[in-house]
Amino acid sequence: MYWTSYRFDARAVEGKSVLQPPYTARHHADNTSTYCLDHRTEHAHKCPKAGDWARRRAEQNSASSLPPKPSLYTHEQQCYENTCKTLINTSRMPANQCSACNRSYCLKHRMPEDHDCKNVPRRGAAPGGARQQTMSALAKLKLWAENKRKEDDKRRSGTKKIGFLGMGKSSSSAAATAQAEINALKRAAKGEASVPAEKRIYLHVEASADTTKAKYPTGKFFYNADWTVGRVLDIAAKSLQVQNVNNRGGGEEEKLRVFHVEGGRLLKFSEKIGEPCKNGNMIVLLRGVGSGEPDLIDL
Repeated sequence: MYWTSYRFDARAVEGKSVLQPPYTARHHADNTSTYCLDHRTEHAHKCPKAGDWARRRAEQNSASSLPPKPSLYTHEQQCYENTCKTLINTSRMPANQCSACNRSYCLKHRMPEDHDCKNVPRRGAAPGGARQQTMSALAKLKLWAENKRKEDDKRRSGTKKIGFLGMGKSSSSAAATAQAEINALKRAAKGEASVPAEKRIYLHVEASADTTKAKYPTGKFFYNADWTVGRVLDIAAKSLQVQNVNNRGGGEEEKLRVFHVEGGRLLKFSEKIGEPCKNGNMIVLLRGVGSGEPDLIDL
């Protein structure tokens, strides 16, 4: 059984002794002053150190306060899986390093099969060899693009004779052949239905097999001619299912770029797709070939 000691306090009510439990004034530094229930607060007994305890407590709380909860605005590190927005390297989600691609992932995507490791650009690879490989791929693509333009011009300008022994006149022209190909492209192309018909530009899109991995290597799509090349790249990469990490920073060896076959050059992200491209043209997605400044076709 516990006993609580009480004392008589003559200061409580007009000099009369009142039986009350003692109260220690926490706002005093020595914690030795005791008061009755009515005079326990610093204002009731007109304490000369009013406010000291509250200020000390506030300083202690500020010194031991926890860091703010991380967010996309205050924390830059997140899971490298392009479909995941989980923040990593936090108190609740430590980073999980993949030994194969040397990237950091959340707990859900830490295994190689969970983040499609074979198609992820390896971090820390020798930049010289990778640069040489991608530049070689770009050189081959430019050569292929030049040969393709010549073959297309030759094929479209070829004449088809009619009549006995082919002595008749040509039945088609290069312009008619090109228009027929564009009409076939328009029938097969896919895109956002919200794009006005008069703003649509129809393109052949491919992913370079030398520098990227794509589930669908080629496709026929239409885009808004006023869209920037960067926006078209994002949509095209999603359509062909090519990993796109352009919006996550990193070096040029990981970024995708757009090569315009008919123009023979890399397009800048800020360009409008309708300025360099025309209906029926082809664009190719490449990785790790640089920004295109200066124009790589002149190198």
